[in-house]
Amino acid sequence: MKNSGRRTRSILGLAGFLLVLVTALGAQAAPPSKLPGRKPDSTEPWGAFLGRAAHLAIGRQYSVQYPTNAVFLDTVNLYRIVEEGKLGNPKRLSEFVRLLRPDITDTRALVLFEIKPDNEEGRKEGREQAGRYLAALNEAVEPGKKLAGGTGFEGSLFLEFENGGALWQLSWRTPEPGVTLYRWSYRRKKSNASWKERAAQKEEELPKEEGEQRGEVAEQALRAAYEGGELPSNFQGQVYLPVDCR
Repeated sequence: MKNSGRRTRSILGLAGFLLVLVTALGAQAAPPSKLPGRKPDSTEPWGAFLGRAAHLAIGRQYSVQYPTNAVFLDTVNLYRIVEEGKLGNPKRLSEFVRLLRPDITDTRALVLFEIKPDNEEGRKEGREQAGRYLAALNEAVEPGKKLAGGTGFEGSLFLEFENGGALWQLSWRTPEPGVTLYRWSYRRKKSNASWKERAAQKEEELPKEEGEQRGEVAEQALRAAYEGGELPSNFQGQVYLPVDCR
């Protein structure tokens, strides 16, 4: 049995190392941006800003909805989650696995979520990653503290540009345990209409040029809204969080 346990942890360690390596190699730099709304020396692809903005907002929103729970977001690795969440012995995690960082881990509810774009590839990747994280965590936790994929987490928020300009929506759902999928959508500018009236308009796919121009600003605005900071000076609009959308 001991040999079997060591073999399982070795396999999980290798899987964790490969996951870290693939993640590191996956980020490809783009040419410096000359688009308005972005830093002149920005080399990040516009999709990276939208993905990061979605992860930030969805993770922060989970914390807001469960303020008394012990919630760890994607800046915290498995070692700290097990240790600070008082789940078990973090030293049972292999060297590489302990560095992995799930998107949302709730050690009170004993659930975990991976956040991915709302498409088949994202859903598959989320399922695989959530499974790896759960397998690794559950090797280290005490009996009675096993984690599972979370369910029932969904919501949406809006960003309004130029107080009457384009209206962006970020929405998310959890169609299967542990996998939360997000999508960005868009409503066209409509004069003399409130943001709620425009939110009721037919949604469209977010145009690439919109994402390229405003992705970085959207991330900064959402961070400010959730962290209580100042909105970026080049964002002349409003952020409507889920509490405003009811």
